[in-house]
Amino acid sequence: MTPRIEKESFTIRQLHEKLVKKEVSAKEIAEEFLERIKREEGTLNAFITQTPELALAQAKEVDEKIASGREIPLLSGVPCAVKDSILVEGVACTAGSKILQEYIAPYDATVTRKLREQGALFVGKTNTDEFNMGSSTENSAFGVTRNPHDPERVAGGTSGGSAAAVAAGEALVALGADTGGSIRLPAAFCGVVGLKPTYGAVSRSGLIAMASSLDQIGSLAQRAQDAEDLFAVICGKDELDATSLEYEYKPLENFALKNLRVGVAKEFFGEGLMPEIAERMKAVLQKLEDAGATVQEIRLPHAKYALAAYYIISTSEVSANLARFDGIRYGKRAAKIRTLLDGYLQSRGEYLGDEVKRRIMLGTYALSAGYYEAYYLKAQKVRTLLQKDFQAAFAKVDVIMGPPSPFLPFKIGERNEDPLAMYLVDLYTVPVNLVGLPALSLPAGSVGNLPVGLQIISKPLEENLLFAVAKELENLV
Repeated sequence: MTPRIEKESFTIRQLHEKLVKKEVSAKEIAEEFLERIKREEGTLNAFITQTPELALAQAKEVDEKIASGREIPLLSGVPCAVKDSILVEGVACTAGSKILQEYIAPYDATVTRKLREQGALFVGKTNTDEFNMGSSTENSAFGVTRNPHDPERVAGGTSGGSAAAVAAGEALVALGADTGGSIRLPAAFCGVVGLKPTYGAVSRSGLIAMASSLDQIGSLAQRAQDAEDLFAVICGKDELDATSLEYEYKPLENFALKNLRVGVAKEFFGEGLMPEIAERMKAVLQKLEDAGATVQEIRLPHAKYALAAYYIISTSEVSANLARFDGIRYGKRAAKIRTLLDGYLQSRGEYLGDEVKRRIMLGTYALSAGYYEAYYLKAQKVRTLLQKDFQAAFAKVDVIMGPPSPFLPFKIGERNEDPLAMYLVDLYTVPVNLVGLPALSLPAGSVGNLPVGLQIISKPLEENLLFAVAKELENLV
């Protein structure tokens, strides 16, 4: 088949126009992207499950609507990848774990239902660190996802499959889930746009939970406008998620960088940040100043405690959320068991990975009698202090900027021997999740052939400001 659409040649809105004008069919779009997946997957391993039959069936419905003269929504015919911790009815959902290898989703997550109603094309379920635990997608039971810019390096995690799929042109947009940086980090490593929304802005119904007070579904795309169009569809109140918020997204009109107040947190430029990344950040900030924005240093005094607090809180919630995966209520059961305890020990021992076991044990320890106040309660107090830090900062600035990661994409296997060194990858992303703020990672150039991201943080429910800034910056960097 001769491709009629090139990877870099169109956006969601351009695709929509081509479909309406009948310059291309949804079937042709689906076939082109499915062919790309077939071509790229031998190297990348971005998908755990491919769904060509589903995508072609959805494309047929879109083409029938167009042929009958009916209007089609903006996302109709748009190839979309879905992280494999988000349910798609009738499709396997593993959360990157062997224990869920045989689990077929009985219903759609709220976000996938909304996309299905739009006529989006689900091309597959993307790779993830097991139960969203990791920063490199190396913890997946189904193999590591490789970075499209350098296959010897990681794509980031835990939404590494979604980021790699978008970067390689296997999907136009993708859904990810961000607990401590799991959208922004792979977006930065793969050179795409990734949004972690305000906590509650997007329903978590149908998301396999890691840490319920931190998890948030968000969007990935090659361009900020596409990520915005995807977010506008999936956000809003959901009766199936009590934590979801009343939220009708409206793009920001008549935005100009010259009126923007940018804060640069001193704590995001400290020891451990690679000099090459610091230089890229300085170059972007200089372009902002040249465009008329005001850039000033701010302080987040308690950010240095955020990583420790995050891993206490998140592992504590992991120990509760993963209790259901025992081979009885959910998950594969070990073949030969004699007692109830055997069932628990053998099923979890055989089908859960080392990182998952490590975090369950850490969380259970932190919540145990005699340690709850020493660890978990203190971590929650840090969370409150950090929230006050951000409130004070946003009294002076509109957005806060810095790097999503202190490192460039690292080589596969490079950090596996030291879990604590791997946890440091999340140093600049976890404060946002602890406080529930929205943040976006935007491509900000490269060091050699490796992408560098820029993290932009705003006040709650100001995703429209993030997208407005990102769209302007795309023209500058």
